Amino acid sequence: MLLLWLSTVSAVLLDGRWGEPGRFHPLVGFGRLADWFEARLNRPRASRRFRQARGGLAVVLLVVPATALTFWLAGLPIIGPLFGILVLYLALGHRSLAEHARPVAEALAHGDAAAARQQAGMLVSRDLEAIDPAPATIESVLENGHDAVFGALFWFVLLGPAGAVLFRLGNTLDALWGYRTSRYRDFGRIAARLDDLLGYLPARLTALSYALVGNTRQALRCWRTQGGRWKSPNAGPVMAAGAGALGLQLGGLARYQGQWQRRADLGEGRRPAGPDIERALGLVRRSLLLWLAALTFATLLVEVGGHVGNA
Repeated sequence: MLLLWLSTVSAVLLDGRWGEPGRFHPLVGFGRLADWFEARLNRPRASRRFRQARGGLAVVLLVVPATALTFWLAGLPIIGPLFGILVLYLALGHRSLAEHARPVAEALAHGDAAAARQQAGMLVSRDLEAIDPAPATIESVLENGHDAVFGALFWFVLLGPAGAVLFRLGNTLDALWGYRTSRYRDFGRIAARLDDLLGYLPARLTALSYALVGNTRQALRCWRTQGGRWKSPNAGPVMAAGAGALGLQLGGLARYQGQWQRRADLGEGRRPAGPDIERALGLVRRSLLLWLAALTFATLLVEVGGHVGNA
């Protein structure tokens, strides 16, 4: 347990100090490999079952070997623990949330709406000219708090480095193929279901964390009454609880590929403004400290209990 604590804290500190590698990030390479597989296996004009089967095969070919290799390397003596720290560091994206979100807040603070939309467009897949920068950025911060931080931590604690890799690869494939378009609706179905499965528990722990470090009562109410209305079964609870914890109203109309979509309303209170982006980042940061505190407490219990038992 002590080794798990040391590995987790070390990886979090490395992410806080260095952030994501500027070049040669494994997930970027994985994304390119996934694009290569998709171009060769996906047949948009084929039958639905054929496309689903091909998509499932692609998921297996991309996820299973990488997860198995990680499991083997993490079990090696001496280098195994160091490899585990490296894996979790690369799986985390806490610092990158701030690095991508703060430029939006800075542009809004300077009254440059066009620059704010441009920066927000790097975080969300909506039509650039129709983006409302502050709400879009906060939605991305809250959702990616789960995708890039807490989901990876949960599976690392549960299954070690292989668990973190499994979660991040599944999440990445969903981000690439999880669109409900004619090209990806069937081919990406297995990837989307894998992501839903892997994210189910950590998403709800993330929602609970947002509630505990924010406006608890309002966050829990929004999670209970609004979380199930969102198109994603895991993003809904996370974003509803986060919006409630911040006392903000998220969701609503958004435009994708020229089409306006009416999304569920999430949270309670006013619409977000630029300074609320930093508040959202603070909510994720406090939640991360809560997780580390919980892991520290659990480690102390196990270590003290072990010493008492040996005595």
